[in-house]
Amino acid sequence: MAAAGAAELAQAVSRQLSCLQQPDCGRAARLRALEAVRAELLERPLPDAVVQEVFGAQLLRQLARCVAGDAAERCRELALQLLCHGVSHGHPPDEALPVLLPLLVQRLCPPQGSEPSEELRLGLVQLLSLLLLRCGASMAPYLSDIIRILQTTLLDNYAEVRRESCRSAVGCAQAMPEHFHMQSESLIKPLMQTISHQHYRVRVDVIQATGAVIQFGNGKSVDDVLSHLAQRFFDEVPKVRHTVTTVIGEWLLHLRDRYSYFHKLIPLLLGSFTDEIPENAKLAWTYWEKIGLQWEKENEDDLKDKMDFSVSPSHYPTGVTRPALGCRELVSRNLSKILPGLCHDITDWVESTRIKASQLLYTLLLHAEDHITQHMELLLRTLYQACLDEEGNVVKNCVKAAELIGTFVSPKVSLRLITSAFEKTPKPSCIMVLTAVIRGSPKEILQPHVTDLGNMLSQDGVCQRSEEVFYMEQLLCCVQALIEVCQEDCKEISLQLMKVLVTIMAIPCSQHLKEKVEETMSSLAEVQQLDSFLSLYQQHIIQLMEWVSVSCDSWTCYSPEILQLDVIATHSGHVIGEALNNFILILKTCLQPTKDPQMRLKLFTVLSQLLQKASETVNSQGLFPSYLEIVIKDILAPNLQWHAGRTAAAIRTTAVSCLWALIHCEMLSPEEVSKVKDGLMPQIIAAMDEDSKITRLMACRIVDVLLKACGRQFEEDKFTKTYTEVLKRLDDASSDVRLAAAHTLTNWFKCLKDSGVKSAMEGHIEFLYQELLIHLDDPDENIQSAVLEVLKEGSSLNPELLVKEIEAVAHKHQTPVFCNQLLHHIQSAKESAL
Repeated sequence: MAAAGAAELAQAVSRQLSCLQQPDCGRAARLRALEAVRAELLERPLPDAVVQEVFGAQLLRQLARCVAGDAAERCRELALQLLCHGVSHGHPPDEALPVLLPLLVQRLCPPQGSEPSEELRLGLVQLLSLLLLRCGASMAPYLSDIIRILQTTLLDNYAEVRRESCRSAVGCAQAMPEHFHMQSESLIKPLMQTISHQHYRVRVDVIQATGAVIQFGNGKSVDDVLSHLAQRFFDEVPKVRHTVTTVIGEWLLHLRDRYSYFHKLIPLLLGSFTDEIPENAKLAWTYWEKIGLQWEKENEDDLKDKMDFSVSPSHYPTGVTRPALGCRELVSRNLSKILPGLCHDITDWVESTRIKASQLLYTLLLHAEDHITQHMELLLRTLYQACLDEEGNVVKNCVKAAELIGTFVSPKVSLRLITSAFEKTPKPSCIMVLTAVIRGSPKEILQPHVTDLGNMLSQDGVCQRSEEVFYMEQLLCCVQALIEVCQEDCKEISLQLMKVLVTIMAIPCSQHLKEKVEETMSSLAEVQQLDSFLSLYQQHIIQLMEWVSVSCDSWTCYSPEILQLDVIATHSGHVIGEALNNFILILKTCLQPTKDPQMRLKLFTVLSQLLQKASETVNSQGLFPSYLEIVIKDILAPNLQWHAGRTAAAIRTTAVSCLWALIHCEMLSPEEVSKVKDGLMPQIIAAMDEDSKITRLMACRIVDVLLKACGRQFEEDKFTKTYTEVLKRLDDASSDVRLAAAHTLTNWFKCLKDSGVKSAMEGHIEFLYQELLIHLDDPDENIQSAVLEVLKEGSSLNPELLVKEIEAVAHKHQTPVFCNQLLHHIQSAKESAL
């Protein structure tokens, strides 16, 4: 039956084949002949044996000749379809290989020339794939030709040809592995040239082909492809990353020389743990677990003790699953080979490389556990540099890695190494790493080292090393970490931590941290079961004062201790009242006129702030009055002396402000004012002529108070000097100063009225009447009213003289209303006296 069918088919196609063999057969005739053959073969249900017999005996060579040399593309296409149909039916067509392989070489490989049609090149490569599938190891004699073909087609301009070539490469590797490994290296170069193709499907196929070529070929080619595969882990297409993960996982499971390449392949697979697509990350974990288990079985004798007696660590990162023993051992044994390259990549110039490397570092350290210890120097050096990275993700990952150091490495080792870095030039990144190590450490293991940590952080070379905001932020984070982890153990280093927090708050450019520092102080107080941070100041105020005042005799305006004193004095609230002895001693030492003017200005500003709320600060305990004599005679009076320069003027302003604050808050009683008036009066009178409006205003007010307190005891020269300077202030540019001067003159008249030197001052009184009457006609109605009150008060001294003076100038005044009011007042007073 089959023989009859074969004979019938042979007869049907022979007529068409004879047409193809004629030299003068035109394109149309060839096309009709091929169409007819196609109809006989494809459109009739024929047994495979019939097709195979006719194909091998009659069609193979004729169709191959047509594919090889027909000028018409459609004819070549039909002939190729018929060849593929013939190859795919019946037994493996081994007898067709001597015909078809040379044909494929001719049409696909230079220098003979190549098939111009993209679709036909694709068909030819598909024919090669079909042959590899059907014939398998029988293709071995033609391996060199196959490699030549693939070397060319893997670089074809048509993407689909490249994809099919990759599939052919996989088929070739799987079909004859015992022969393929000798020539597999020849495919590596074209594959790597195609691995970055713009079409992601091509990249996927190339990666798969690379996996098979090396799996079944020469394992030494791993080194040639690793860098290219590593780049594919950064591919934007998840499918590409999925494929490369699969290839690396398969190699780690099945590659013959995998033990030699563990240190190169493990980082690539572990890098997929942090893939943004969960499926890819899960695939990597699945492979890794299989690899670990397989390695455990293969090395069971070496691991027997660890498998039987292994104890889980008592402290482990929360929410993290501990890797299996085989996985941990694989990383630990290869870490020394992986780390140097990885540490280099963390500082690479490409941002994505640094991020991926920092993610991998965390994963490796999680596996290595206490084996990290032997690599600490390299790790810390890298982390110090990486934590300064501009990319936040790199810093975040490195901080997580540093926390693992705290978890797995003994503080005796880690803190000794980190502390040695602080002895050089501490950087913000050093503090960042220390903070992370503290956060990762168990409280009970860290406890013996708490005192050393507190002492180190409070050293001037650490907490005062820089005014950089970032540095101070990290220092604050470190203190917060210590409090969070060590809790009540921080009581041992409460003073040291307060020194650090005061220093942070004292930095001018870190004012935005003030709230955070207060919160940290509150936390420190809470772990010590204290009410608030003010209780901390109460606990340490004397020690803090002694700490800042060690070198106060040599302070300049640049000394950080001035800013620290400012914080301690103003931030401690009422507690500063308990340390007045130390505080006043510092002021007395530093506010001498021979000291740095800028420094004195800063300290006077602090004192002025405190005196404005004296009852809540320096006088909270009621002790400040006992220091008034020192404050006035040794601190304020010397600094009221006139010296040239703007800074000296500013110092006089703040000194006057302090004096006014003392008087205004009534800490300076009339008796005490009397005691100090002789020393202060000349400087205050001189201060009324200062350039600063504030100084002049407060000087007028202070003179006013001095007159009220002890003016009646003034001698003639003091009365004279006082009114002369105060009268000048009626011509001041500031209305506030003029009004204050008028009020002061009112009190001057009151004091003179009750003084024994009144009769000796008649000439001065006349002069005053004349001057005041001029100001009674001032354009400012407020000044007129104030001067009117002064004259009313002074009229009782010599009313007749004043009336005479008024009558002499009243006609000159623009507004004689005030003169009339004054005359009416004098008349009323005279009538009342009768």
